[in-house]
Amino acid sequence: MSAEKKRLEESKNGIQWKKWGPYLSERQWGTVREDYSDHGNAWIYLPHEHSRSKAYRWGEDGIAGFCNDDSRICFSWAFWNHKDSILKERFFGLSGSEGNHGEDVKEIYYYLENTPTHSFMKMLYKYPQKEFPYNLLIHNNNQRTKQETEYEIIDTGIFDEDAYFDIFLYYAKADVEDFLFEAEIFNRGNEIAPITVLPTIWFRNTWGSGKDKFIPFMEERDKALFISHHILEDFYVYFQEEKKEIIFTDNETNTEKLHGTPNKNKYLKDAFHDYIINNKTEKVNPKKTGTKSAAVHTFSIPPKEKISVKVRFSKNKIENPFSDFESIMNRRREECDDFYKIIQEKIGNEQDVLPQKEIKNIQRQAYAGMLWTKQFYYYNVAEWIKGDPGKPSPPENRKNGRNKEWKHKESYDIISMPDKWEYPWYAAWDLAFHCIPLARVDTEFAKDQLLLLLQDKYMHPNGQIPAYEWNFSDVNPPVHAWAIYKVYKVEKRANNDKGDIEFLQKAFHRLLLNFNWWINRKDKNGSNIFEGGFLGLDNIGVFDRNNPIIEGSTLEQADSTSWVAMFSLSMLKIAIEIATVHPVYQDIAIKFFEHFLHIAAAVNNVDQEGISLWDNEDAFFYDLMHTKEQSSTLLKVRSIVGLIPLFAVTILERNVYSKLPDFTKKIDDILHNKPHLANLISKWTDPGRGERKLLAFLRGSRLKKILEKMLSTEEFLSEYGIRALSKYHKEKPYTIQIKNMTLTVEYLPGESDSSFFGGNSNWRGPIWFPINYLIMESIYKLHFYYGDDFKIEFPVKSGNYITLLDISILIAKRLIHLFLPNETENRPIYGQNEKFQKDPFFKNYILFYEYFHGDTGKGLGANHQTGWTGLIADIIHRYYNH
Repeated sequence: MSAEKKRLEESKNGIQWKKWGPYLSERQWGTVREDYSDHGNAWIYLPHEHSRSKAYRWGEDGIAGFCNDDSRICFSWAFWNHKDSILKERFFGLSGSEGNHGEDVKEIYYYLENTPTHSFMKMLYKYPQKEFPYNLLIHNNNQRTKQETEYEIIDTGIFDEDAYFDIFLYYAKADVEDFLFEAEIFNRGNEIAPITVLPTIWFRNTWGSGKDKFIPFMEERDKALFISHHILEDFYVYFQEEKKEIIFTDNETNTEKLHGTPNKNKYLKDAFHDYIINNKTEKVNPKKTGTKSAAVHTFSIPPKEKISVKVRFSKNKIENPFSDFESIMNRRREECDDFYKIIQEKIGNEQDVLPQKEIKNIQRQAYAGMLWTKQFYYYNVAEWIKGDPGKPSPPENRKNGRNKEWKHKESYDIISMPDKWEYPWYAAWDLAFHCIPLARVDTEFAKDQLLLLLQDKYMHPNGQIPAYEWNFSDVNPPVHAWAIYKVYKVEKRANNDKGDIEFLQKAFHRLLLNFNWWINRKDKNGSNIFEGGFLGLDNIGVFDRNNPIIEGSTLEQADSTSWVAMFSLSMLKIAIEIATVHPVYQDIAIKFFEHFLHIAAAVNNVDQEGISLWDNEDAFFYDLMHTKEQSSTLLKVRSIVGLIPLFAVTILERNVYSKLPDFTKKIDDILHNKPHLANLISKWTDPGRGERKLLAFLRGSRLKKILEKMLSTEEFLSEYGIRALSKYHKEKPYTIQIKNMTLTVEYLPGESDSSFFGGNSNWRGPIWFPINYLIMESIYKLHFYYGDDFKIEFPVKSGNYITLLDISILIAKRLIHLFLPNETENRPIYGQNEKFQKDPFFKNYILFYEYFHGDTGKGLGANHQTGWTGLIADIIHRYYNH
């Protein structure tokens, strides 16, 4: 057992290896939690310019932040290149309204290493030596239209002459509460360059809300920093560099600067900015005490040389804190390598055409990003609406505003985030996908994350799972049950076929509430055809599916209906698994079996006119709109909405029949008495390979027709995966007249060209990892049933017929090739960016973008969203373990 695996086992037994970690957000400003405005625009209420002066209420942020599990004591790094007008205490980016494609971080940094207990971590920040181009980035993005690309920091030319610092940040745990921090700073330029480095420690302001009566303190003692916290007790912080100065202030708002009102405190949050940038010595506390402290290190680094800053943060008073620093750091680095060596042991063989070293590098960085983007998330909705004692009350309209239906909601947890800068809040369906790769490295954390959103403090009393903080009531695809069963299976295979039935039971009882919410709230007519709105797919439809454009209209959605069918099958599989230990669950398994059958029937015969979501002419699934004037209109957009019915598939193994006789008898009775239902979903009476039974929306003929479109390069199949919209609409946009308006959907392989649907995402042509992952999994399941005799042309018109298993593998390979250097040594994700492609100090570092250009594979959207793009780690695992 590796040392890291041993720490994971100790964590399960109560040793708190995970109490401290990279749980600090990268952006707390511009979040709903911190918004106390009457207009509800979080970006405007607390912009980046105010972030250094405003003491936050609900969290903290910083660069490569490290803190305890409720962020009471925080550590991060600050830097100054002796030219910037702002002390670099946090990453800069544009707000939602400033960017031409929504919010966007304008920094270059990479997550490089991390272990599940955070015993060793590493990341890289590239900090320019010239003045940071804040105003240029804002101005140029404001000038650009939706039809133009984003103006990135690399486009400013600030890195062209290599006048920048590579700042490698290392973290190691000597023990549960004994931490080593190191900044290794390289001058990549050709001239000597000054830099000031401030390892910074502060307390989250828990006293300003009136909730905490005690104010902790820190002070200088014997050239070290002494920290005293009434809950976390005492710590000592040691700085190796002799030529340093420890400075102090308080984590308090500068009200005079922000609001024009006198400050109640003398020493304020932005003191270090004023002290370092403007040389205002009066801003720091000469008594060397406060609630925020930093050690000031200033260097002039010769060209191509490096310096390092070392810090030790410990519960223990250590006589020689740096005598064993290097040996501990090196040992933890080696243990990190040992841990991933086992995980990656099957990567590469003599027949493998993919470069092993590159594949391992991509997967390691994907796992690192997944583990770095954990974050402490604090949001008590009732308190946020009501306000804090002794503070000004929030605006009256807040009582009837955002998230008013979620007053029960109390978040105070470590949660896996999509991106700690662009999305520093959880999203329910993102999190479900995060847990798949996380389960490979830390199954307990993955299970805990999935159960967390089902707890009373998260799930609404009506059974809805909260979507995301901008609107908890929005509807995400119901993939939670699928993820729970998937994580269960990952652990079961790793534990010699021993599964955690108790985990399934805990989840199942709560998932029943969520399933009933879907049935009662999103099936308006009780017809087993479901609505849902955006369902996380933003601009996939002709109009905003959250708000149909015609009053009184209804939209019966192929994707929503298919998601619920998939939900039913996931619940069926969970119930069957539990029933092998607790036979009483056979009855509830029957319930989900029947529910799936009725949804399958409804999809094929929606109303009395016999109109179906399946269109025989196009051989594709579409949304169906009902209006007062026209009873039924198929919205013929060839998008992943019509591919999602593929996801409603599962296989029942032969052993189910021998282990669950009551279940077997009842399904046989149902199918005997209602043969039309069986015919709708599959040839149930004809067993597949190994006497398996298939439950699926699509029979052989329809399956082939769907696959013919999906696997055509003229439609969905890209060189880098499956597109979200068919390329068919490039030449033939879909157009419909509604209320004297002409609405059009056309193929957009890159960024969205409209603000109508909000934000910086696009589902009209790019490649998205969660959808591709589910497509691969569904095709694999179908192969499991049909076997090697069922072959499909891949690509269409190639004359090459292969099995569904091979198709699943080849889609995985296309997704992997997004990140791999091609024949010209360029990674598709970096497009025409020569610096990222060719520079030896850039080209081996990977960014995990939100989505990818449907034709070129270029990365788009949030560029650190390891979140669901982190599925590449699991796709690599599946590629080598199929």
